[in-house]
Amino acid sequence: MAAPRLLMLRGPLRVVALILAAVLVAVAGLWGSLALLYQAPGGPVIATLWALLSLVAFALIVLRRRPLHTACIYAVFFAILLFWWQTVLPSNDRDWADDVAEMTTGLIDGDRVELSNVRNFQWRSLTDYTAAWETRSYALGQLTSVDLILSYWSGPAIAHTLVSFGFADGQFVTFSVEIRKERTEAFSEIGGFFRDFETSVVAADERDIVLLRTNIRKEDVYLYRIRMPPAAMRSLFLAYVEEANGLAREPRFYNTVTGNCTTIVYKMMNRIVSGLPLDYRLLFSGYLPEYIAEVGGFTPGVSLEELRRRGAISLRGQQAGNVSDFSNLIRKGIPGISD
Repeated sequence: MAAPRLLMLRGPLRVVALILAAVLVAVAGLWGSLALLYQAPGGPVIATLWALLSLVAFALIVLRRRPLHTACIYAVFFAILLFWWQTVLPSNDRDWADDVAEMTTGLIDGDRVELSNVRNFQWRSLTDYTAAWETRSYALGQLTSVDLILSYWSGPAIAHTLVSFGFADGQFVTFSVEIRKERTEAFSEIGGFFRDFETSVVAADERDIVLLRTNIRKEDVYLYRIRMPPAAMRSLFLAYVEEANGLAREPRFYNTVTGNCTTIVYKMMNRIVSGLPLDYRLLFSGYLPEYIAEVGGFTPGVSLEELRRRGAISLRGQQAGNVSDFSNLIRKGIPGISD
């Protein structure tokens, strides 16, 4: 009786194997098509060819037309695709867009940090601007504040994360982890999964990087004062410098999920304050204030709703314009910040 039972099991097991093979081919077909579309020379053509190959393989498996041979042949082609994928490498030598043309680096000398290529563009529109890259010096002993800036452009779940450091001499410098796009490229969430952009750490004057978002792009921008002891402020500032120097030495691809503007900040913060909980809001960065409030990172005794209301700076930025006191004007009335 054992032999008939074994024969009876072959049918269901074969069906499961066929379903699994078909699903794998479908997934590999989609992934490979997008990878080729974004990275291969003649991307649309070769991506279409891969999609057709995957569709034929999928149909042969589903229709049980030599499915084992089909799966084996497709696996060979997919292995070749993966081998090619490993040859797609990041670079610091491309025709970059003007706003990421230079890379910030830092030289640490005791208490002082000299940042090269601090961006200080004068923006009149998205296409009309005066480019400027400056060298600035900061005394770590004069570091007095850390502010979180969130800029919303695509609904409540997604925001770009910036971190601004304030010094006793009145200077502010803002760090932003961004895609380093080429001159002809534009941001794409899907492209961020397929090595379409390198990662860049931009250090900038607030009259550049914040004003760009409040006044030129007209995004919905919020500023929150972060509660942080001086030693942690210093460590976070140096972590940004280390990240920027590392990218200048060895380029790295941006990834929409694992290496974006928020997850990189979390990785740096976790080195300073160990044990920070992982949370979906690190990916959906628009909800980051709720996360920070839960771990006690904001001004105590003020509700999150009040922090958000008083931290809205888009209108203040537009009313201030490009003036020397821009940084102080956008901070008026924000909890935790003395007037």
